Amino acid sequence: MHSAPGQGSRRVPVIKGILFDKDGTLVDFQATWFAIGDLMALQAAGGDRANANTLMEAAGYDYEKHCFRADSVFAAGTNADIVALWYPDLSPAERQAKVNFFDTFTAEEGAAQSVALPGSKEAVASLHSRGFRIGLATNDSTGGAEKTLLALGIAQMFDAAYGYDAVANPKPAPDSIYAFSDLTGLKPSEIAMVGDNRHDLEMAKAGGALAIGVLSGTGTRESLMPLADVVLNSIADLPAYLTDQV
Repeated sequence: MHSAPGQGSRRVPVIKGILFDKDGTLVDFQATWFAIGDLMALQAAGGDRANANTLMEAAGYDYEKHCFRADSVFAAGTNADIVALWYPDLSPAERQAKVNFFDTFTAEEGAAQSVALPGSKEAVASLHSRGFRIGLATNDSTGGAEKTLLALGIAQMFDAAYGYDAVANPKPAPDSIYAFSDLTGLKPSEIAMVGDNRHDLEMAKAGGALAIGVLSGTGTRESLMPLADVVLNSIADLPAYLTDQV
């Protein structure tokens, strides 16, 4: 078995299961989510364009670079994090109602607008055909995750989808790794967590899984390398990488 070429390189165990992040890993984050986030911000701003832009910037959108910043609230957080940021004065009941509304809105729109990253569906199909157990771990809602997998035409290849509302503690906590381990009977060390943000890799480290960073989302090589066992350009490179590890 070859060692992974990341910082703190170590011998890689035989991987039998893979947890994928969704946005920026399977789905083109920028293409899918800017328009959806903008609609959410406009609603929060009461239709005020300038205020909506301010809210988008606070949540992580860089208008100069036309992209979301790595590890920002919108790139890595949950709808609950966005509501807490944009609606700080709501009561707990009002805040939960707003989270529920955004969960429904983003589940429907995220699936409808989802743009698969090049090679992602083919990579999942290849890994599934080789017998890997496959799951999804996202800070989107579970309903949104399941609808997106259906829209992409790959839901049947996934054993499970874990949104932030499917576990006690969302990323970067390792709860989804433990849930997937319990479901599949695999040890956490036999699972790879693949994602484009530090949250994904922090979860992998906390749960004892292999941490694979991809450069297809908001994360950069500089932001991912300190936590990753390996950094790939995208999951299109994953089947070959896992073949090389045997």
